[in-house]
Amino acid sequence: MPLLVDAWEELVVWVPAFLVLFNFLLVTLTIGWVLMTKTDSTSAVAWCLLVFFLPFVGAVSFFLFGYQHVNRPLKRKRRHKKLFRAPADPANYDSGVFDDAEARPRNLFPNQPTNESLSRLASRCGAYSVTFGNQIDFYHDGEPAFDAMIEAIKNARHHIHILVFIFQPDNLGKRFLDLLTAKAREGVEVRLLYDAMGSHRLGRRLLRPLHEAGGKSSVFLPLNIFRRRLQINMRNHRKVMVVDGEIGFLGGLNIGDEYVGKVARFGYWRDTHIRIQGPAVVDLQRLFVEDWSFAAGENLQDDTARHEQYFHARVVGGPYPAQVIDSGPDRDLKPIREICFAAILKAQRRLWIASPYFVPDAALLDALRLAAHSGVDVRFLGQLKPDKWIPQFAARYYWAQVLPAGVKVYQYGKGMMHAKAILVDDEFVSVGSANLDNRSMHLNFEVNCLLYSEKAAAQIEEMFLRDFEESILLERKTYEKRPFAGRLLENACRLLSPIL
Repeated sequence: MPLLVDAWEELVVWVPAFLVLFNFLLVTLTIGWVLMTKTDSTSAVAWCLLVFFLPFVGAVSFFLFGYQHVNRPLKRKRRHKKLFRAPADPANYDSGVFDDAEARPRNLFPNQPTNESLSRLASRCGAYSVTFGNQIDFYHDGEPAFDAMIEAIKNARHHIHILVFIFQPDNLGKRFLDLLTAKAREGVEVRLLYDAMGSHRLGRRLLRPLHEAGGKSSVFLPLNIFRRRLQINMRNHRKVMVVDGEIGFLGGLNIGDEYVGKVARFGYWRDTHIRIQGPAVVDLQRLFVEDWSFAAGENLQDDTARHEQYFHARVVGGPYPAQVIDSGPDRDLKPIREICFAAILKAQRRLWIASPYFVPDAALLDALRLAAHSGVDVRFLGQLKPDKWIPQFAARYYWAQVLPAGVKVYQYGKGMMHAKAILVDDEFVSVGSANLDNRSMHLNFEVNCLLYSEKAAAQIEEMFLRDFEESILLERKTYEKRPFAGRLLENACRLLSPIL
């Protein structure tokens, strides 16, 4: 018994000392880790303070949310990006390519200087080339968009490629899986790529019938604690579908019942999605093939026997010049973020933005305020009924920063506002998966379509005007009188802005 007492007393003495030493080493190493990886000073200071005052919680939080470690998978993703950026088809594209933007002819838009400069900047940043002769159909909500997707799948003859962030195993999800399984039994090539975090409920059991029918699925950056893959960031937030290399879809819609307004807590779901026919579909296909090769290890680009069936979309005589632009943490330059920044500064008459989340970085925030101070009609359409409260309170803090400059902030009142769109003057439109927040601009893989078209601008304008009528316009003086407790919570939530 005395031996046990002595051992216990010795343990009581050494355990606190060990914990103090461990805490010191953990804090020191993690803060050094933060300083070496965070280039933004505000983000670095915020993480250092969190780690210092909450050492264990702070270190784990930084590992899960703050550290964008470009480990072997993402280094491989960077190599894939170089391999999969093939030169454009000169019959259908301008001659600009990924690493030689100066080679493209000048004055693609001689009467639209804003479009000319934005398209050239996008090419320099790594976007695909501008394509002409595209036909674009716009969808304001889920029902007609999914009807169009299902119709395209039913008519597929060779292949169906789907890349999605969230694939819910609910009624709509199972309807898609059943249809994809049926097409696979017919001999159509089916490939489904989904994000590990967003589609965590999509289990292997649900995918088994698709696999047995000959279809294929793969998961993007699977979560695996044993391989240090617990990254909450760096998720594939893209929503892309390509059918037979001829029809493409992209925008804000994932696959699930909420996106057709059948989940009570969301109600009506407002989103923006587009259907593309024409040469821009080739670029959507290239993007899918790049991500598929990375995740599944199957290189469709090198399949010369079927290359023409994958990459053969041609001009269909549509009036929409289009440019597919993607972005992600596998790049030092963030193309979508740079285009958003440039579009804000290029606006002469109006700048209308729709995004469910509004957590801009310092430069984007200053650009928005500068545009409004310059007399541009700057309007932001956001949420009234949020799906996530922390980003909403952070957004409320940033609304207070832009309202004094003259930015008009609208809160959509009909239901869940999930659209991501930008309208500049009467000629430029951006539609896609990227929100106006740090997560989309810096942390996730995203894809947008840039449309250099007065017709597209008019169609998006009509959508915005309809949404403004169904929204609440914030009054600056009234908003400044919101309760102190709410403002305190907003300030606390905005400290998390680097990961929102």
